[in-house]
Amino acid sequence: MSPDSRYHLRENRLQLAVGLNLTAFFLFATLDATAKWLVEASVPALQVAFFRYFFHFVWVLVLFLPRQGSALWRSAIPAQQIFRGSLLMISTICNFTALIYLPLTVTTAMFNGAPLVICLLSMPVLGEKVGIRRLVAVLVGFCGVLIIIQPWGTSFDWHILYAVAALLGASGYFLMSRITAGIDSNPVSQFYGSGVGVLVLAPMMAVVFVWPANAQQWLMLVMLGALGMLGHSLLTIAHRFAEASTLAPAVYSQLVYMSLFSWYLFDTPPTLTVIVGSLIIVASGLYIWFREQQISASAVTHTK
Repeated sequence: MSPDSRYHLRENRLQLAVGLNLTAFFLFATLDATAKWLVEASVPALQVAFFRYFFHFVWVLVLFLPRQGSALWRSAIPAQQIFRGSLLMISTICNFTALIYLPLTVTTAMFNGAPLVICLLSMPVLGEKVGIRRLVAVLVGFCGVLIIIQPWGTSFDWHILYAVAALLGASGYFLMSRITAGIDSNPVSQFYGSGVGVLVLAPMMAVVFVWPANAQQWLMLVMLGALGMLGHSLLTIAHRFAEASTLAPAVYSQLVYMSLFSWYLFDTPPTLTVIVGSLIIVASGLYIWFREQQISASAVTHTK
C-alpha cells in the first residue's frame, strides 16, 4: 500500500468517525426533544425516564445477551458501574424534569458546561494537574453559565436548578466513564448504564404511571430507548476510528440541533442571553480542549 493510499484510508476513517459522532449527538438531541414533547403532554418525567432506560435495556439484551451470555453482567468493577449508572439516571431525571419548564436551548446550553465541571473535578477525582490557563477558562465558562441562569434578575426561574443538577450528574457520569474505560467491555457498561435506571425506577411506576393517551405517545416512549441505545452505540463505533480527544468538540453540535428543534417544534427560538452564554461556554470548552491537546502532544514529544 502506498503512502498516499494509507493517508486516504486514515482520512476516510476520520471522516466516518466524525460523521458517526455528529449523528450520535443528533440522536441525543432528538431524544431530548421527544422527552420534552412527552412531558409537555403530561406524561410524568419519572415515567419518561423509566421508558428511556427500559427500552434501552431491552435493546442491550436483544443485541448482546445471545453472544455474551452471563458475561454480560459480570463486571470487574460492579460498584463503580452501579455508581456510574446512578449518576446517569439522576442526570436524566433532572434533565427531563427541567424540560417541563425550560426551553431545549437552555437545558442544552447548561449541559455543554460539562467539560468545565469535568476539568475541575478531574483534579480531586483523577489526580490530574490543571494549569492556571485552563482554570481561568473554566471561570470564564461559568460566567457564560451565569449569563444563561441570570440569578440576579427578577425573571430568575428556579427550575433552572434541575438543569444544574443534570449538569453535575452528567459530569460525574463522564468522569466515571473515564475510570471504567478499558476495564469492562462496552456491552457490560451498557448493561449497567441502562439496568440501574430500570431497577431503581420500576417500583416508582406503581405510583406515578399514567397510561399513554394514544399510540403516538407509546411510539415516542419506545423511541426513547432506541435513540439512547443507537446513540451510545454510534459513539462507541466512532471512537474505534478516531481518538476521543479528536472527536470531543462534536458535542457542541447539540446546540445547533437543539436550537433548530426548539424553534421548529416548540416555537421557542434561542434568546440573546442563551446565545451569548452558549458562545462563552463553547469558547471556554474549546480552549480547554485545545490546551489538553497541546499538553498531550508535548508529553509525547518529551517521551521520545
